[in-house]
Amino acid sequence: MPSLAACWHPVGWSRDLGTRPHGATLLGEAVVVWRDTDGAVHALRDLCIHRGTALSLGWVDGDQIVCPYHGWTYGTDGRCTRIPQLADPTRIPAKARVTPYQACERYGLVWVALEAPDVPLPEIPELADPSWRAVECGPYHWASDASRQVENFTDFGHFPWVHPGLLGDPSRPIVPEHTVRTVGRVLHYDVVRPEAENSDDFPVFANEALTVPERRSRYELHLPYTIVLRLGWGGAEGMVYFFVSQPVSADRSAGYLIVSRNYNFDQPDDVLVGFEETIFGQDQRIVESQRPEMVPFDLADEMHLRFDAVAVAYRRAMRDCGFAT
Repeated sequence: MPSLAACWHPVGWSRDLGTRPHGATLLGEAVVVWRDTDGAVHALRDLCIHRGTALSLGWVDGDQIVCPYHGWTYGTDGRCTRIPQLADPTRIPAKARVTPYQACERYGLVWVALEAPDVPLPEIPELADPSWRAVECGPYHWASDASRQVENFTDFGHFPWVHPGLLGDPSRPIVPEHTVRTVGRVLHYDVVRPEAENSDDFPVFANEALTVPERRSRYELHLPYTIVLRLGWGGAEGMVYFFVSQPVSADRSAGYLIVSRNYNFDQPDDVLVGFEETIFGQDQRIVESQRPEMVPFDLADEMHLRFDAVAVAYRRAMRDCGFAT
């Protein structure tokens, strides 16, 4: 049975991981990541075996990480390689080791899996295509579980009320019919829906020529916490949204968003970043009010109507895959 620990999760932007260690929390576990002399990323449990000090407070020495309390040094495999207090600092007890985790970089993010990952990251060719331009947004730190953050991203019914004039129009609140198809650990669904015209502050969408703007959205929801959204308006212009939520703990999450588009190259990135900060800020106050903080995966715990098809499918798939806790 799959587990959340055997999935890749983001712990930070690649651009933010320099020469010093970086501490993060993943599924309630403290993790430290750092770069070796070749720039490759590595991850360990952020806890020195000697006195429980956070290794992320230490420093990098070559390919290894040094604890700031007593100078104990650990290799990329978690084994202690030096104890300065010993007469022979190389005579290391076998117990002197910390848990290593798998780490990698892709799409401008640092990823960690607490157990051997059983599914690779999704393929998103647009993010490597030079005819598209990507903008990094976030992270968005919320007082909610990652499941609530992801489910909000897929909810169509809230757009007119939470994002009027930006993503929705209260005069057109009907959610279009859509069908969810579940294939393994991926939910597929398409939606064509009306949306608000571009605002003066955030002219980010390529829908100016349309009398009644319609957004054509094609979603892939990769369990447990990743969404790939491709959208357009019937022309050549398009956008790709890559969103993934870091499950910090049962009531904390951090959302990372990469938006790539094949138009508006002259527009400063700050416009799109500001738009997403506004959208996520509007969502945050709503989602953080939800109880419980984690999506209740028993369908009897909340009321569902026909337009909640994605939420129902997500909850069923998370339960069937063993991700519901």
